[in-house]
Amino acid sequence: MIFVSFGNTLFVVCRCLFSAEGSYVIQLFWLILSMVDELGLGEFPSGRHQSLESFTKNTIMKGKQFLSISIILMIVSLDLAAQQARKPNILFIAVDDLKPIMGCYGNKLIKTPNIDRLARMGTMFSNNYCQQSVCGPTRASVMTGMRPDYTKVWDLKTQMRDINPDILTLPQYLISQGYNTVGTGKIFHPSSAIKKIDPVSWNLPYMEAEATDYANGLGKPANNQYQKPENKAMFIVKKERMQRDNDDEMPTSIKGPSTENYDVPDHAYEDGVITIKAKEQMVKMHKDDKPFFLAVGYHKPHLPFVAPKKYWDLYNRVDMPLANFVEHANNAPEIAYHRSGELRNYTDIPAFATFNEPGNYIRLKTEKQQELIHGYYAAVSYLDAQVGILLNTLDSLGTLNNTIIVLWGDHGWHLGDHDLWEKHTNLEQATRAPLIIAAPGMKPGPTKSLSEHLDIFPTICDLAEVPVPTHLQGKSLKPVMLNKKATVNEFAMSQYPRRISKEEMKKKNYTSNAMMGYSMRTDKYRFTIWMNDFTSSTPFSENKVYASELYDFVADPLEKRNVIDEKAYAKDALALRKQMIAFFKSQEKK
Repeated sequence: MIFVSFGNTLFVVCRCLFSAEGSYVIQLFWLILSMVDELGLGEFPSGRHQSLESFTKNTIMKGKQFLSISIILMIVSLDLAAQQARKPNILFIAVDDLKPIMGCYGNKLIKTPNIDRLARMGTMFSNNYCQQSVCGPTRASVMTGMRPDYTKVWDLKTQMRDINPDILTLPQYLISQGYNTVGTGKIFHPSSAIKKIDPVSWNLPYMEAEATDYANGLGKPANNQYQKPENKAMFIVKKERMQRDNDDEMPTSIKGPSTENYDVPDHAYEDGVITIKAKEQMVKMHKDDKPFFLAVGYHKPHLPFVAPKKYWDLYNRVDMPLANFVEHANNAPEIAYHRSGELRNYTDIPAFATFNEPGNYIRLKTEKQQELIHGYYAAVSYLDAQVGILLNTLDSLGTLNNTIIVLWGDHGWHLGDHDLWEKHTNLEQATRAPLIIAAPGMKPGPTKSLSEHLDIFPTICDLAEVPVPTHLQGKSLKPVMLNKKATVNEFAMSQYPRRISKEEMKKKNYTSNAMMGYSMRTDKYRFTIWMNDFTSSTPFSENKVYASELYDFVADPLEKRNVIDEKAYAKDALALRKQMIAFFKSQEKK
C-alpha cells in the first residue's frame, strides 16, 4: 500500500510537471528523482542484518518526508503552470519620427545597442511601411487596425471618434480580453484622440509627466522641448503662438531652435521622465494577477533634436553622412515633394535655407545639414537608452523572455535625400518604418517579408492567443515570425494628401484642389498614383488620375528616376495599375 501511494503521488506530481512548459519542468522532475534516491525509497532489504520490520518502519518515515516534499513540489509546479497559462504581458513601444536607421538595420555609425538587442531577441521587419507618413493618421491606423480612408484621419486636426464614435482600439479590445491597459507618453497624436489619449482605451490611469518629475528642479521644458535657459527665455515673451492654417507642411506656431545640446540627466527631458514612469508601472503591474498592456510613447527623435550632451558626444559632426541623392527624381511630378515647411518653422533654419528657388526645395547649407543629422543621431541614441531601461526592468523581474515586446516608429524621415527634410511624402524614406516584435516561442531573426502598420493590431492578438477581430484590415504577421521566408502581404499601401494651386485646378478643369496619392510598395517596385478629389472608399475613375510614379528599387534604390513612361517598364506598370485599381475596388463601401 505504501509503495502504491508513493507511486500515485509521484505520478500526479510528474503529470503536473510535464503539463507545463519551460526549463523549470525538467529541473523540478530531476529534483524529485534525486530526492527519491537521497531518501533511499525503493531500496528493498537485501542484507541479512536488516529485518523486514525495520525496513518497513524506515520506509514509512521516509515516505512521510517524501510525501511532504511531493506535495510542496506539486503546489510549486501548479503555480508555475498557472503562470505559464496566463496570457503574456505586452510592452508596446511607440517612437515618433524614428526611421529604420539603427544598427540592426545596417547602420554601422549609429549607437543603438539596446534596440539592436531587442532585434536579436525577436523578428526585425526590414520592409515595414506606414499607412501615411504623418503622426495623426499613421497612429490612428496602428491603434485601430484600419486604413486612413476608413478612420478619415488624414491630417492633424481630425478627431477619429468624431467620424467613427464606436471605432475599436487595440488597448480597448484587450481590456475585454482580460488585460489591464495603461499608457504614458505619445501613443495617439493629441489632435486625433479625445482628451489627447482616448480614455476608453485605458482601464488604468494614463501617466502624465508633471513639473516635479524633471531633474534638478528644472521643471517642464519650455514648449515641452527646451531646458537651456536661453531657449526657455524665448517662450516667456511668446506666450501667444502665431496660429495659421493647420497644414502639417506649413508653420503652425512659433518654435525655438531645431537642436539643443545640454549637459543634463536623461529625465531633464520628457522621454526620460516617461521611462521612469513606465518602469515604476511595470514593477507594480508585475505583481497583479491580470496580464498587462503597457504602451510607452517616446517623442524623440521628433524635431527639435534635443538630447543630453552625452548622446551628442557619441558622434563627431564631421562624420555625419550627408544624403547621396539630393535632387528630385527625373520625370517625377512636383506634387510628390514639399518645401520642408515643418523644419522651416524653427528659428535657426531661415538663415541656412534658400527661399528664392522655384519649386519644392530648401537647399540647406552643409553645416546645418550636418548639425541636424548629428542631432537626429543623438536623439536616437537617447531613445535607445530609454529602451534599454525598459528591457532591463523586464529582465530584473524575470519576465523579459515571457513578454510580447513591440517597437515601432510611426513613419520614416527624410534626412536631406531629394532635398527633403521631415516626412510628408509617399517616398521610401518617409513611408518605410521600423518594426521589431519579440514574443515567447518565436524564433528570432530578420525578415524581408512585406508588412504594414495595419498588421500590428492582429499580430499582437494572435501572439497573445486572443481572438483577432474580424473587421481589421491588417493581417497577422505570426506566420512570418514562425518562418522568416513566409509571405502574408503582396504589397504594402501608403497614402498622402496634397492640394494643388487654384490655377492648376482650373487648368485641369477640376472642381476641387484636393489630391490623394496612393503608393503601392512591392518587393521590387513603388507605384504611386495621384488622384483628384478621391478616396479609396469611392469608385475609381480614370478622369481623376492626375499623375503617376514608378520606381524600380532593384535598379534604382535611391528613387532617382520615375520610369512610368519608359517602354521597358510598360508591362509592369500596367500590371501594377490593375493591382492598384483592384485594391481601390476592395476598399469601396458596399
